[in-house]
Amino acid sequence: MPGPDYPAGVRLLPNAVTVLALCSGLSAVYFALSGRFELCVAAVGAAALCDALDGRLARLLDATTRIGAELDSLADLVSFGVAPALVLYIWALEGNRYGWIVALVFAVCMMLRLARFNTLIDEEDEFPFTREFFVGVPAPAAALSAGIPLYVELHFGPGWWSSAPLVAVWALAVAGLMVSRLPTVSFKSVRVPANYIAPLLVLVGLVAAVLITVPFLGLAIVSLVYLCLIPYTVHRHRWLTQHPEAWGVPVRERRAIARAARSARRLGLRSPLRRRVAGRASAVARAVRRFGDDPAGAMQRATRPGNGRAPGPAAQSPRQSPRNRLRLGLRRARRR
Repeated sequence: MPGPDYPAGVRLLPNAVTVLALCSGLSAVYFALSGRFELCVAAVGAAALCDALDGRLARLLDATTRIGAELDSLADLVSFGVAPALVLYIWALEGNRYGWIVALVFAVCMMLRLARFNTLIDEEDEFPFTREFFVGVPAPAAALSAGIPLYVELHFGPGWWSSAPLVAVWALAVAGLMVSRLPTVSFKSVRVPANYIAPLLVLVGLVAAVLITVPFLGLAIVSLVYLCLIPYTVHRHRWLTQHPEAWGVPVRERRAIARAARSARRLGLRSPLRRRVAGRASAVARAVRRFGDDPAGAMQRATRPGNGRAPGPAAQSPRQSPRNRLRLGLRRARRR
């Protein structure tokens, strides 16, 4: 069914929010030149809030356009790449020998991260759960994480956390996380069960109270918690790639599958073909995308010798592969 026909002025609202995000990012540089770094943090936070709203407004109003996507990328580059780099340079790196190099590297890494994000949108997903993760740290999260030393100084005052070498190393580390291939959590795909809605609302209220009472310390804690989630996200992504039985099922069932796998390991039962099944499943998915065939035909084409690949171990029968017989616990028949 076609969506509601909104007036032309209402359909321009997402682009107006994107322009506000750009203005907020540039205002952070203006406040940094005046030495009002607490307003710099507020301006970058406002830009992150606008960035979270413009895309959702565009989908809600059915106003997604190509020019809107380009404006969003340009605004993100200025608000979360150029502005934080200049703020850090003016705050702690100005006069340092390598300060401007650090600012340039941070801005260039943000540009590369946004370019890769735009190219990944048009590519087909390798796994069904790919949309649940980002590749690298997203732009708003990277900009807020890079300012952790500034938040700490605004709360506790100057100290070792505001020294130029530490700020430079921290900015380069966050820049490296932006262009890395590490999977990070995507909150767009998070589905909250009904029993967890009330505790989640209490947690949101608690976070809001901390941000209102001690805003800079609260921002530092929230940013550190987000960065600490990266090892868990990497482990979760790796587990999903090795367990094709968990693809396309709700999170609750995935937890049940994970508990069953842990119980099997405690009992000494380990699936010998787990990694091979995952590898064969991804090969079938690639063959389906390549040949546009049914899964069975794609599997035959993927394992055909004339396809340029030798049949994998999972395509061989136990009689053809003695090693598979041993892994499955099948004894070799005695010859008479």
